[in-house]
Amino acid sequence: MFPESKVTEIYCMADDFCKEFTFQREKYVIEYKRTNHRNNPNRMSDAEIMVILILFHSGGFRCFKHYYKEYVCKHLKHLFPRQVSYNRFIELEKEVLLPLTIFIKKVLLGTCTGINFVDSTPLRVCRNQRILIHKTFEGLAERGSVQWDGSSDSSCI
Repeated sequence: MFPESKVTEIYCMADDFCKEFTFQREKYVIEYKRTNHRNNPNRMSDAEIMVILILFHSGGFRCFKHYYKEYVCKHLKHLFPRQVSYNRFIELEKEVLLPLTIFIKKVLLGTCTGINFVDSTPLRVCRNQRILIHKTFEGLAERGSVQWDGSSDSSCI
Protein backbone atom coordinates (compact mmCIF):
# COMPACT_ATOMS: atom_id res chain seq x y z
CA MET A 1 0.00 0.00 0.00
CA PHE A 2 0.98 3.65 -0.02
CA PRO A 3 3.08 5.20 2.73
CA GLU A 4 1.31 7.63 5.02
CA SER A 5 3.07 10.64 3.47
CA LYS A 6 1.77 9.70 -0.01
CA VAL A 7 -1.78 9.32 1.32
CA THR A 8 -1.49 12.77 2.91
CA GLU A 9 -0.19 14.22 -0.36
CA ILE A 10 -3.09 12.73 -2.34
CA TYR A 11 -5.52 14.03 0.29
CA CYS A 12 -4.12 17.57 0.06
CA MET A 13 -4.42 17.54 -3.74
CA ALA A 14 -7.96 16.13 -3.53
CA ASP A 15 -9.00 18.64 -0.86
CA ASP A 16 -7.72 21.61 -2.90
CA PHE A 17 -9.48 20.23 -5.96
CA CYS A 18 -12.76 19.70 -4.05
CA LYS A 19 -12.72 23.28 -2.75
CA GLU A 20 -12.23 24.65 -6.28
CA PHE A 21 -14.80 22.23 -7.73
CA THR A 22 -17.40 23.23 -5.13
CA PHE A 23 -16.73 26.92 -5.80
CA GLN A 24 -17.15 26.46 -9.56
CA ARG A 25 -20.24 24.28 -9.15
CA GLU A 26 -21.95 26.82 -6.90
CA LYS A 27 -21.06 29.57 -9.34
CA TYR A 28 -22.54 27.92 -12.43
CA VAL A 29 -25.14 25.37 -11.33
CA ILE A 30 -28.60 26.07 -10.00
CA GLU A 31 -29.15 23.72 -7.10
CA TYR A 32 -32.44 21.96 -6.46
CA LYS A 33 -33.42 22.35 -2.81
CA ARG A 34 -35.30 19.50 -1.18
CA THR A 35 -37.65 20.57 1.59
CA ASN A 36 -37.64 17.29 3.52
CA HIS A 37 -33.84 16.94 3.70
CA ARG A 38 -32.13 17.86 6.98
CA ASN A 39 -29.08 19.44 5.27
CA ASN A 40 -26.63 17.99 7.75
CA PRO A 41 -23.10 18.00 6.40
CA ASN A 42 -21.43 14.63 5.88
CA ARG A 43 -19.08 13.47 8.60
CA MET A 44 -16.50 12.56 5.96
CA SER A 45 -15.40 15.18 3.49
CA ASP A 46 -15.57 14.59 -0.26
CA ALA A 47 -11.77 14.57 -0.37
CA GLU A 48 -11.59 11.79 2.23
CA ILE A 49 -14.07 9.68 0.27
CA MET A 50 -12.12 10.28 -2.94
CA VAL A 51 -8.81 9.28 -1.32
CA ILE A 52 -10.29 6.04 0.05
CA LEU A 53 -11.61 5.16 -3.42
CA ILE A 54 -8.30 6.02 -5.10
CA LEU A 55 -6.39 3.89 -2.57
CA PHE A 56 -8.76 0.97 -3.17
CA HIS A 57 -8.26 1.07 -6.93
CA SER A 58 -4.50 1.48 -6.56
CA GLY A 59 -4.12 -1.35 -4.07
CA GLY A 60 -4.42 -5.07 -4.44
CA PHE A 61 -7.85 -5.49 -2.86
CA ARG A 62 -10.61 -7.26 -4.78
CA CYS A 63 -13.62 -6.68 -2.52
CA PHE A 64 -14.42 -3.12 -1.50
CA LYS A 65 -16.42 -4.18 1.54
CA HIS A 66 -13.49 -6.16 2.92
CA TYR A 67 -11.11 -3.29 2.08
CA TYR A 68 -13.23 -0.69 3.86
CA LYS A 69 -14.14 -2.72 6.95
CA GLU A 70 -10.84 -4.50 7.50
CA TYR A 71 -8.26 -2.08 6.18
CA VAL A 72 -9.62 1.47 6.30
CA CYS A 73 -11.61 1.14 9.53
CA LYS A 74 -8.82 -0.67 11.38
CA HIS A 75 -5.46 0.32 9.89
CA LEU A 76 -6.19 3.80 8.53
CA LYS A 77 -8.33 5.02 11.43
CA HIS A 78 -5.69 7.59 12.39
CA LEU A 79 -5.78 9.07 8.86
CA PHE A 80 -9.60 9.11 8.60
CA PRO A 81 -10.87 9.81 12.14
CA ARG A 82 -14.45 10.69 11.12
CA GLN A 83 -15.27 7.39 9.46
CA VAL A 84 -18.81 6.42 8.63
CA SER A 85 -20.31 2.95 8.44
CA TYR A 86 -19.82 0.88 5.31
CA ASN A 87 -23.46 1.34 4.24
CA ARG A 88 -23.26 5.11 4.64
CA PHE A 89 -19.98 5.21 2.70
CA ILE A 90 -21.65 3.39 -0.20
CA GLU A 91 -24.38 6.05 -0.16
CA LEU A 92 -21.78 8.85 -0.17
CA GLU A 93 -19.81 7.35 -3.08
CA LYS A 94 -22.30 8.52 -5.67
CA GLU A 95 -21.99 12.14 -4.53
CA VAL A 96 -18.27 12.23 -5.38
CA LEU A 97 -18.44 10.39 -8.70
CA LEU A 98 -18.22 13.49 -10.89
CA PRO A 99 -15.49 15.27 -8.88
CA LEU A 100 -13.51 12.02 -8.60
CA THR A 101 -13.67 11.43 -12.34
CA ILE A 102 -12.53 14.97 -13.14
CA PHE A 103 -9.82 14.83 -10.44
CA ILE A 104 -8.37 11.61 -11.84
CA LYS A 105 -8.46 12.92 -15.41
CA LYS A 106 -7.04 16.38 -14.75
CA VAL A 107 -4.70 15.86 -11.79
CA LEU A 108 -3.62 12.24 -11.46
CA LEU A 109 -3.29 11.08 -15.07
CA GLY A 110 -0.69 13.61 -16.13
CA THR A 111 0.02 14.49 -19.74
CA CYS A 112 0.23 12.21 -22.73
CA THR A 113 3.81 11.51 -23.81
CA GLY A 114 2.94 10.14 -27.22
CA ILE A 115 3.73 6.57 -26.18
CA ASN A 116 0.66 4.39 -26.58
CA PHE A 117 -0.18 0.91 -25.38
CA VAL A 118 -2.68 -1.20 -27.26
CA ASP A 119 -4.39 -4.17 -25.68
CA SER A 120 -4.58 -6.87 -28.33
CA THR A 121 -6.62 -9.35 -26.31
CA PRO A 122 -9.28 -10.87 -28.58
CA LEU A 123 -12.89 -10.39 -27.53
CA ARG A 124 -15.25 -13.29 -28.15
CA VAL A 125 -18.51 -11.84 -29.34
CA CYS A 126 -20.40 -15.07 -29.81
CA ARG A 127 -19.87 -18.79 -30.13
CA ASN A 128 -18.52 -20.00 -33.46
CA GLN A 129 -21.75 -21.94 -34.14
CA ARG A 130 -23.75 -18.67 -34.04
CA ILE A 131 -21.49 -16.52 -36.21
CA LEU A 132 -23.70 -16.71 -39.29
CA ILE A 133 -26.92 -15.82 -37.46
CA HIS A 134 -25.48 -13.01 -35.32
CA LYS A 135 -26.74 -9.72 -36.82
CA THR A 136 -26.22 -7.21 -33.99
CA PHE A 137 -23.21 -5.42 -35.47
CA GLU A 138 -23.94 -6.16 -39.10
CA GLY A 139 -22.27 -3.49 -41.23
CA LEU A 140 -20.26 -2.14 -38.27
CA ALA A 141 -18.02 -5.04 -37.30
CA GLU A 142 -16.43 -7.88 -39.16
CA ARG A 143 -14.52 -11.05 -38.37
CA GLY A 144 -10.77 -11.15 -38.32
CA SER A 145 -8.02 -8.97 -37.00
CA VAL A 146 -8.37 -5.21 -36.90
CA GLN A 147 -5.58 -3.15 -38.44
CA TRP A 148 -4.56 -0.08 -36.48
CA ASP A 149 -3.30 2.76 -38.65
CA GLY A 150 -2.01 4.87 -35.76
CA SER A 151 -4.16 7.88 -36.65
CA SER A 152 -6.23 7.81 -33.50
CA ASP A 153 -4.61 8.43 -30.16
CA SER A 154 -6.75 6.21 -27.96
CA SER A 155 -4.60 6.10 -24.83
CA CYS A 156 -4.34 9.87 -24.39
CA ILE A 157 -7.49 10.74 -22.53
